[in-house]
Amino acid sequence: MKQILIISGKGGTGKTVVTAAFASLAENKILVDCDVDAANLHLILNPESQEVHEFRSGKTAFISKDQCCSCGLCQSLCRFEAIKKDTLSDKFLIDSVSCEGCGFCALACPSGAIEMKENLSGQWFVSNTRFGLFVHAKLGIAEENSGKLVATVKQKAKELAKKNNVDWIIVDGSPGIGCPVIASLSDVDCAIIVSEPTVSGIHDAKRVMEVADHFKVPVKMIINKFDLNEDMTKKIEMFSLESNIEVIGKIPFDKRIVESVSQGKTVIENGNQDLIKCFSEIWERVKKGFFAL
Repeated sequence: MKQILIISGKGGTGKTVVTAAFASLAENKILVDCDVDAANLHLILNPESQEVHEFRSGKTAFISKDQCCSCGLCQSLCRFEAIKKDTLSDKFLIDSVSCEGCGFCALACPSGAIEMKENLSGQWFVSNTRFGLFVHAKLGIAEENSGKLVATVKQKAKELAKKNNVDWIIVDGSPGIGCPVIASLSDVDCAIIVSEPTVSGIHDAKRVMEVADHFKVPVKMIINKFDLNEDMTKKIEMFSLESNIEVIGKIPFDKRIVESVSQGKTVIENGNQDLIKCFSEIWERVKKGFFAL
């Protein structure tokens, strides 16, 4: 079993389009969306949920009005100004948005009125799609610990992969270089960076490549919309050559790619032979190259 991760230095470079195309082309696989902060692979895969699980992470303080003695010690100690006085009841309340979950108020409360309760931060799912099993998640608005949620999703995907004896785990990663990306890189056999031929595209690709290199994950490169700036494309190719990174494909700018996404289809399902040939050749390089089965 091989696990490949599609990532990018920033959002909007086309990694989900590539992941969805691989979903069409690969056989005997499990699909994973680790972009839990802004998941969108499900828009193309149209999953039917088979399992729904709560994701709990972090804690928020809660004050029992019955036990609160209104001494105000908690309010005076809170550095985040998350504790307010209810003028009607003369008791104290927690502003859950401001609470950082440090728990200091609970430790200090002389009447034991403050309890730290675990937050419901999101959900994760195991779903069926027309391409096979799909593990994905949804993090709540302004919720944190997306790296922990990514680790949860990946662990479930690995369990299912072993149970079903699949050949591939194909992961749509998060953009950038933060905790979700670091969690996504765990245990993968290769990270495929999708970049665009712009100054920021090269810069962002270098940053995410450095993160992958730090964790000793081999990297391949795909240049999306390469024909919009061929001089910059050559610079990415030169940089990749100097960094010993194989460029496994160059995808042209084509409005039919956007059309396929808007229709909830993969590029392969769109039916355009030029695009099918382009993405199929990329997938063949993945299969026959470093990860030949």
